[in-house]
Amino acid sequence: MTTRRTVLASSLAAFGGCLGRVSEVESTCPAPVSTNETVRLGFVGDVMLGRNVNDRWRDEPAGVWDGMLDRIDALDGLLLNLECCVSARGERRPGREYYFQAHPDWAIPALERAGTAFASSANNHVLDYGPTALTDTLAHLDAAGIPTAGAGRDRESAFEPAVFAVDDLDVAVVAATDQSPSYAARGDAAGSAYAPLKSADRLTRNWVGDAVVRARERDPDLLVVSLHWGPNWEVEPSETQRSFARWLIDRGADVVHGHSAHVIQGVETYRGRPIIYDAGDFVDDYVVKDGLHNNWSFLFELAVSNGTLTALDLVPVEIERERVTPAGGTAARWLRDRMRTLSAPFETTFERRDAGLRIPLGEC
Repeated sequence: MTTRRTVLASSLAAFGGCLGRVSEVESTCPAPVSTNETVRLGFVGDVMLGRNVNDRWRDEPAGVWDGMLDRIDALDGLLLNLECCVSARGERRPGREYYFQAHPDWAIPALERAGTAFASSANNHVLDYGPTALTDTLAHLDAAGIPTAGAGRDRESAFEPAVFAVDDLDVAVVAATDQSPSYAARGDAAGSAYAPLKSADRLTRNWVGDAVVRARERDPDLLVVSLHWGPNWEVEPSETQRSFARWLIDRGADVVHGHSAHVIQGVETYRGRPIIYDAGDFVDDYVVKDGLHNNWSFLFELAVSNGTLTALDLVPVEIERERVTPAGGTAARWLRDRMRTLSAPFETTFERRDAGLRIPLGEC
């Protein structure tokens, strides 16, 4: 396979503690991905399969996707944040307000039915039921052939990129979180891929930066960085998040896939690459916050055609009775208006696409 972005090679090799060469990276547009196939990848935010969701769908795993199955089936793969552990074992970690656990007998078939190509485990609920449940989660995903990254039996494995194929597209994903430092994996303890997620922070450079370098060395067609970051209920990314997302793309990321706030945030295109600052919630049983509509979000569909990222389609969805469905007219209209408003600071270009929106890609 053709090696991509040779213009980045010297910068990546020297990346360890050097931030002074960003201009070298920014001077040349990213090369197109090297596949000749048309591939559509779906990106969504939090998929929480515990509590009421677990109770409702244990006997009908596909029901959690409800009317979205036709749309999901048209994708070549779905990438999501798995906001729970998947295990029938473990004990609740003391001092937590919310605990999310899904039984593997139904949760794994549900993820398989959705065509899950990747499930991030870098979040603040992966250790809710302790290291036993975390280990079970990783084992169940592995047995089902669902790649994951962002948690592990120790720090090194937690930051290990996932590498997998979607049709003829070779994909690498680095996953990390700045939530719940107490859940961080240690040298000899299981946990999440925790880092402050600031480009000026040494821990972030050492662990997240090194993971990006290692992923890039695998020469994937598409490099995704999946981030569970920022406080809940914030509708705008912080300047630190904006800076960090661009920093990642300058170092080789093709997509920055954010989640954690439980509400959608704006989308930016930077050097022809999409930054989804927060995808919102895709499945949960959460209380709906006044004015925030945390039960309304998007399925983000990335099109890779003839070797190029060509478009990001935003398909409006809503959560109703612990399932995800196509958004009704009122919700879809609100989501379109909201996304345009939130993305205005980034000067993002939108086109109307059925009930949703389309962002053209490919231009630096």
